[in-house]
Amino acid sequence: MSATEIDRQLIKGQVRSRLLSSAGLDLDQLSPPERRLRVRGEVMAVLREERAILPASAVTDVVNQVSDEVVGLGPIERLLKDPEVSEVMVNGADDVYVERKGRIEKVEGLAFEGEGQVFHLIERIVAPLGLRVDESMPYVDARLADGARVNAIIPPLSLCGPVITIRKFTLRPLTPADLVGMGSLTEPMMEFLGACVRAKANVIVSGGTGSGKTTLLGVLSSFIPPDERLITIEDAAELRLSQPHVISLEARPPNVEGVGEVTVRMLVRNALRMRPDRIIVGEVRGGEALDMLQAMNTGHEGSLSTAHANSPRDLLSRLETMALMSEVDLPVMHVREQIAGALDLIVHMTRLADGRRAVGRISALEGLRAGSILLQDVFSWRRGPGAGFHAAGAMPSIMRLLAERDERIDPRIFSALASSVPDGAQPVVASQASKGQRPARLTPRIRAADRSNGSPRPLETHRWPGSSRAWGSVLE
Repeated sequence: MSATEIDRQLIKGQVRSRLLSSAGLDLDQLSPPERRLRVRGEVMAVLREERAILPASAVTDVVNQVSDEVVGLGPIERLLKDPEVSEVMVNGADDVYVERKGRIEKVEGLAFEGEGQVFHLIERIVAPLGLRVDESMPYVDARLADGARVNAIIPPLSLCGPVITIRKFTLRPLTPADLVGMGSLTEPMMEFLGACVRAKANVIVSGGTGSGKTTLLGVLSSFIPPDERLITIEDAAELRLSQPHVISLEARPPNVEGVGEVTVRMLVRNALRMRPDRIIVGEVRGGEALDMLQAMNTGHEGSLSTAHANSPRDLLSRLETMALMSEVDLPVMHVREQIAGALDLIVHMTRLADGRRAVGRISALEGLRAGSILLQDVFSWRRGPGAGFHAAGAMPSIMRLLAERDERIDPRIFSALASSVPDGAQPVVASQASKGQRPARLTPRIRAADRSNGSPRPLETHRWPGSSRAWGSVLE
């Protein structure tokens, strides 16, 4: 290490100590320009005392680094300001990784001074939220001021030192047009989902970790009318809704004495007494699934939520398991009936091979048959030759709800011939409409339970004798 580097580290340490020990000085209350002037003044004072000389560029680096460490997030501050970085992963004091455009890469030349600096960073994040990380509670979920989600875990649970994972969110919330432009779904798919949200259909977004569930949930919430009262419930607040009447609730872990915990399930129960027009649960993980299903079945329509699952069918199994975790002794068949009566739509998110997040499947629940929940795929992403978004070719029964709520959707978007293949690829089947032929006939389906009274109905499948245009006229 050169003398210049030794001087820089010495000066950084002295300036940091002087700023932290200054009585009555709160740098957090200063504006960024005032903060930089104060830090620069301390740097110049230390240089005079040490009779050291640093180039102007080195002085600027020291000012920036000390400012980030004292009032920011240290070495990773610049990564959090990078708009191309979506996730920052600190693995101990020496390894820092980021995710850019869906790909994970190591950040070269960036390291902490030691594990003590990483522990200090964790403390800076969790202390303002009233949380703690110690040997009795060696992991924590938190958030930054801009809504970024933070997870931290420390030894002895982590064998490579303290680990921090920060998932960033865009400064500007994404819009439906943004997702369509990025190729996450097609415009007809977005129009269909928007109509379902406006019609107060109950929708759950499923997918794996980092597949874009929360992002899509935020985009779907933008279709909610501004005159409705929304209550959001989350473990760590992430959702940023644009509506004016939003009540955000956040779960709370137990304190040092092990008391005072407030779970998501408690908040769901409490939200039912807050006169909500809609309840939005950031993620369903446990027994709150039963309370959410009961709320959907008792007049609280239009609920939105997310859950981890590998497919829409797996989500139904997970919901059954989570409902049985509620410590309420219910037969599995009763829980299954609750799910079939409550949910209308499942939107499954997936990650493509190029790292892009996309809607892998949109499935409608079509009631019960022989004790099993029927799922009808509406749209799906197909891999291989002619990869792209394809319609399943069947009319979902939720179209009846959309018609009742005066939401108009062109039924031709459900035709198997109306597939969308991005990136200039050729569709598997050529469109008959372009050849002047009649559009494909659609197959409307009827749910096995009526929404109004819950009385069972036989599941029927009809073949519409006319064209899709005639079917649209009937809906109108």
